[in-house]
Amino acid sequence: MSEPVEGVDHDVEQQPEADRIRVMVVDDHPVWRDGLKADLERMGAAIVVSEAADGGEAIDRARDAMPEVILMDLRLPIVDGVEATRRIVEESPHVQVLVVSASGEEADVLEAVKAGAAGYLLKSATAEEITDAVRRIHAGEPVFTPSLAGLVLAEFRRVAGKEPNEPVLTARENEILKLVAKGYSYREIAGKLFISVKTVQNHVQNILTKLQLRRRYELMRYAIHKGLDRAPEPEP
Repeated sequence: MSEPVEGVDHDVEQQPEADRIRVMVVDDHPVWRDGLKADLERMGAAIVVSEAADGGEAIDRARDAMPEVILMDLRLPIVDGVEATRRIVEESPHVQVLVVSASGEEADVLEAVKAGAAGYLLKSATAEEITDAVRRIHAGEPVFTPSLAGLVLAEFRRVAGKEPNEPVLTARENEILKLVAKGYSYREIAGKLFISVKTVQNHVQNILTKLQLRRRYELMRYAIHKGLDRAPEPEP
């Protein structure tokens, strides 16, 4: 995370407050929380509606503050970030949790993902990277740094998840599923297939419904287990 910057960067497009993403910051270091809040609000895409210094506190405050995205540290007193993530996702499946941690250890990353985190960044990430991750996670995309993405994809390949009954997907849905398996963002998929981002989002939602899945990382796991990440890319 960058150092807090005084004032507002007028080169950054400022969204009306009502249109900003509602974010909660969970970390036991108040200086880090303050800096992260300042960075997010300076970038103009988010508004911090609540803060918490412990996982148990985060679980309680998430119910009242109704955030859309939660930035979650893992090393927390009393209730850790993994357990807090699990509880929050169980109670509010629409909430997207982005872990922002100093740890890049394999066990920590995988435990966070298994608990329901939709993304994982290291605390060395810049303000721009964290803000972009908040936007993407809010849009339903999983977000990982390249090294951590490789780790998560490798785990998805190793672990065979429970498969739903085989549904019938359309040709376009199968094309999009292959690109999801390869880790492309919605915007990248839209560019490759010459369709709008909104159309990609609608197709992904239809696929999730047919597969009886809830989150995009579950869809990625399903597609990788099917070997679609190694399939030839569809032509537009």
